[in-house]
Amino acid sequence: MIPSLEHVFFIPAVLLVGLAIGFRLGAKAARDELEKERRRRLE
Repeated sequence: MIPSLEHVFFIPAVLLVGLAIGFRLGAKAARDELEKERRRRLE
């Protein structure tokens, strides 16, 4: 069974959007954690 042309573009596009969202959320969590650690060291 050959996937339709829409699936060939849609599935990778959805994966890329998910990857971008995950990267953004992960980067924000990492920055927040580093800031929390820095504040803890200054106290």
